[in-house]
Amino acid sequence: MRIALLAMTEPAGAGQPFPRAFLRVAGATLAQHQLSLVLALDCQRLICLARGTSPELIALQHAAEDAGLQFSIATGPGQLSGLVTANDEIVVVSEGLFVDPSQAAPLLEERGPVVLVQPVEGALAAGYERIDLNRAGAGLMRVPGQLVERLRELPVDCDIVSSLTRIALQSGVAMREVPAAARAGTYWRLVRTETEALELENEWLRARFADGPTSPGRLLARMGVVGFGSSLLHAGNASNALSLGVVALLAIAGGLGWFGLVWAGFVFTALAWLLGESSRLLRSVERQALGQLPPAIPRADVLVWLTDTVIALLILADTPRFEGQMVLSWLSVPVTFMLLLALLPRVVEGSAGRWMGDRMALGLLLAVFAAAGLLLPAVQVLSIVLIVTGLVLPARSRD
Repeated sequence: MRIALLAMTEPAGAGQPFPRAFLRVAGATLAQHQLSLVLALDCQRLICLARGTSPELIALQHAAEDAGLQFSIATGPGQLSGLVTANDEIVVVSEGLFVDPSQAAPLLEERGPVVLVQPVEGALAAGYERIDLNRAGAGLMRVPGQLVERLRELPVDCDIVSSLTRIALQSGVAMREVPAAARAGTYWRLVRTETEALELENEWLRARFADGPTSPGRLLARMGVVGFGSSLLHAGNASNALSLGVVALLAIAGGLGWFGLVWAGFVFTALAWLLGESSRLLRSVERQALGQLPPAIPRADVLVWLTDTVIALLILADTPRFEGQMVLSWLSVPVTFMLLLALLPRVVEGSAGRWMGDRMALGLLLAVFAAAGLLLPAVQVLSIVLIVTGLVLPARSRD
């Protein structure tokens, strides 16, 4: 059996009542981030070295058990050795280690038992433990379970992770240096205090959302998440709160359209889509932090469909229905326009496709036409432009 061992005993700075393993980065504790690594490594059991239970530890237990892992708590080396057999292998993760599973998993899986190391320069100041004159630990190793039994020979209050590292090296377990590229940026970091956690979080959000599909609305959403995402994530349920905000704004937009203020309704749909795009970005952060896969139908897609429905209803509210006109004829302009907007971004790639999918820009544009009394002809012209774009651009360079 492959067992993961997480430590959570060191306080998060002087005077802090909780371990550094429960410092939060992007709305999840460091221990929950480490759980993502544990799952990526196909571990079957999770053992936590802790002094006792806590709400954070119970939350981690529920997350681990929901993912199909067996969960145990060990308070000392004697109890730990009783939970591990000689046939097991142990993946040991140092307390406070924040590591990208895509960088760490290949280094542990490519060979047998291994202790990951790094050059000592800069590593000691970052909080890693020195191994020899030129190398320091990297906070991760995979060792045979039989080595855990040797912890019984040590004092009860020994540092289990440090001691197990020494035992592994003395037993001939190979060392492997973590490449500099894997340790760069936010891929590999040891977090010891709340200040370091906040710095890492801000840097991680900037790195994650620095680049991406560009259109006015998406750019503003990314800027908002980078600027305020940290506060929202620490408040908890960030994406849920923003999603509720989207629904509220769309309800206001529909009410404004009902009372004839169609242009104002379009402004609120633009704001709703911007909030929905921010919710999508934050939800992707929350899923990554918790190691969750995206659902078959993401919530963000449902919010876009709801936004499109409100836009179509606003167009309809400003479209006169003549006496004797069939309902299908009356519905044809807004329905055709919104179906084109939903279809063409899947056909046309590059900048044109991204602009077509930007409902913030669309909402503000339609608000201008509605205020000028030109909404219906504008929608008809835009429909023709969309059809021509879909016919022409696929055969050309997207950008």
